[in-house]
Parts: sequence; structure tokens; C-alpha cells
Amino acid sequence: MALLMKQGDYAADGNGGVAAAQGGDELICEVLFRLTARRGSFPFLPGLGSRMGRLRREKPSAWDSLARQFAVEALADMAGLTVTGASVRREDEALWVTVELLWQGTGLSVTAQLEG
Repeated sequence: MALLMKQGDYAADGNGGVAAAQGGDELICEVLFRLTARRGSFPFLPGLGSRMGRLRREKPSAWDSLARQFAVEALADMAGLTVTGASVRREDEALWVTVELLWQGTGLSVTAQLEG
């Protein structure tokens, strides 16, 4: 079970708790978590997360290909999920990454703001 997130925070269930994500929403929550969590920040799960935070240290011309590479790495053990593309854009000082996915024959797109 994954907890439902909206705009970077857990969503309330209306009863004082946190809403649980189901079906496709659960998948999206898991993908967003894996893409935004810093790889290596969980001592007992060193392969969890991504290296997306490293994009700021790279040339902007390399961002898209690196974002795709980092997404493939972060999502590799999620069965039935394929990364088909990635793009990065800068708005003011924020970096936003959009990852295109294929899941059970359906195209999905997730966008996340990368922390500085």
C-alpha cells in the first residue's frame, strides 16, 4: 500500500488520517517517490531512489539523456514498467523532470520538482 501524495505532501483521507493510493495512483506515488528520493539515503536499501539531484552539476544540454538514464536506474525493479523518455526544464531556480512511462500498454507521464 502506498500513501497518496498531492503537490509534494500526503493527502488527507477526511478522517484525520492519510489517504491510501490504489491502482494506477499507487503506481504513480511509488514512481514519484523513487524519482525524488536521493539514491543511497536509505542505509538498508542503498539501491532505492534516484540520482536526479546530480542533474544540477551537469551541463543543461545533457539533462534529458541523464534524466532518462537516472529514471531507468531508479525504476528498474518495478515489474511491467518501462521508461520511454525524460525531459528536464528549468523554471526560475527550480528543475522539473518529466518521465514518460509505459505500464501495461498504457502511456503515463509523471512530473516532479527536483530539490536543490
